[in-house]
Amino acid sequence: MARVAVVTGGIGGLGAAMCKALLAQGRTVVATYYPSQEELAREWRESRQAEGLAIHIYAVDVADFESCAELTAQVEAEVGAVEILVNNAGITRDAVLKRMEKEQWDIVIATNLSSVFNLTRQVFGQMLERKWGRIVNISSMNGQKGQYGQANYAAAKAGIHGFTLSIAAEGARYGVTVNTVSPGYIGTDMVRAMPEDVLNKIIATIPVGRLGTPEDVARAVAFLTAEEAGYITGANLAINGGSYFH
Repeated sequence: MARVAVVTGGIGGLGAAMCKALLAQGRTVVATYYPSQEELAREWRESRQAEGLAIHIYAVDVADFESCAELTAQVEAEVGAVEILVNNAGITRDAVLKRMEKEQWDIVIATNLSSVFNLTRQVFGQMLERKWGRIVNISSMNGQKGQYGQANYAAAKAGIHGFTLSIAAEGARYGVTVNTVSPGYIGTDMVRAMPEDVLNKIIATIPVGRLGTPEDVARAVAFLTAEEAGYITGANLAINGGSYFH
């Protein structure tokens, strides 16, 4: 029976690539979306079906603990036990600190960091009992090096890897691996919508000379969730084209 993989923020550019990579790996894939995106999510699922890809979609507010509990209960009842979790959902609310409102801080921490606890807490105990599990937390290069105007985002993304390290230690002896993937500049629709001169300046700083692709990140996720990846845990895999070494 195929293992069930949940990808939060699965209908976004990165999430969609991850869903496809996990599906190709033989997983039963669940993509989550924010409740207000229901129409967009249905259209997304129809597009995937037209490509011959069967992906389940479920609404969840990852910043809300009870919503995450309801999601996992529903997925377990209707699809199966969650054995692979990719914590990918995230937002930005950029501002320099002297102009950053508390609301901008709170919503980014809740959506990008607390969400990782909210969902992982629902499935981790069962993974330990089954003695198998794969958790991949999507951080960011900016969580390693910081970024002007992103104190909230960088703090959340740095916190993700601290969380990874701690529960990797808790899960290791039970066959549950927990790892981080930290993308750099990836050519999602949002990034490619930047003014051309700004985008060219960014690309000029990337040693490999190009933006990453969503598939570059998705391959890393698939690698870390593979059956054969049981000896890799507590790692942070940087997918940034050489933009930052740490």
